[in-house]
Amino acid sequence: MWTLLMGRMAKSQSVWKWQSVWKLESVWKWESVWKLQRALLTVAVLLAAVLSARTALHRQAAIARRRIGKPLGEDAIDADRIWQRSLEGTPIELLLLGDSIAAGLGAHRRKDTLGGRLAKALASQMQRPVRLTTAAVVGSESSQLGVQLDGLADGYVADVAVIIVGGNDITHRIPVTISAGHLASALERLHIRGTRVVVGTCPDLGALRPVPQPLRILGSRLSRQLAAEQAAVARRAGAHAVSLRHTVGQFFISEPDEMFSLDRFHPSALGYRRTADALLPAVATAVAERQAAVEAATHEVTSPAVTEQNASA
Repeated sequence: MWTLLMGRMAKSQSVWKWQSVWKLESVWKWESVWKLQRALLTVAVLLAAVLSARTALHRQAAIARRRIGKPLGEDAIDADRIWQRSLEGTPIELLLLGDSIAAGLGAHRRKDTLGGRLAKALASQMQRPVRLTTAAVVGSESSQLGVQLDGLADGYVADVAVIIVGGNDITHRIPVTISAGHLASALERLHIRGTRVVVGTCPDLGALRPVPQPLRILGSRLSRQLAAEQAAVARRAGAHAVSLRHTVGQFFISEPDEMFSLDRFHPSALGYRRTADALLPAVATAVAERQAAVEAATHEVTSPAVTEQNASA
């Protein structure tokens, strides 16, 4: 009797044990399925959000393009000439490379372009005439700096080059590292030529009122990242970097009607004047450095020791 009772109890415990295990396995199975479903749902929601955000940004970009349009056309005024010709001395060679800002799109008179403003102010400060050469092209990205250098006349060497580029890289979604790499290549080529360089870093696209939010915020963040990388590249190459966001950006934000031209995208005459004022100290310093380097090289070649050495050779 006792043996029978113990057998039944053991059987009952065994059944209970397997039932418990089955229940635990069942619960674990359904919890795993539920967690998997929740993870898949989260991924689906995130993908939907990303696609929705991308669609919204594309829509906002189309809106911005319609608002801005091309009321200024695609050709800047030709301001290339010798400025302040009445001053004595050999003209300083000033070269402008980059995009529509460097080309001066938005100015209605050549003296109001960035190149014209810089050339006139530089001539007054250095008391020498300035010959302006503009290789910048409206709509250019950083990748086209090399093409602009290729287009210069054979044997042309500028005393100082001013580069402003990057806005089109942002609007065309070019990675920052690639844009900075093209700038570095251009700086290296100019250094080999013996040209001093001033880089006006990418303006803050957050100042563009026609661009709706949140695209404007994204453009601001990306343009700041590119500007920081451009400044780092310029410093490594021995060039001067001028932050246009810090020096004139606040004017474009607080005085948009005065600082922007008709399309509310490119600078007005006042916008170019303030941009030139921000660049001028670095440009004048670069010209002085170039002049000192040329004089040092000339002195080295014509020094008595060198002359005697050359004669004995």
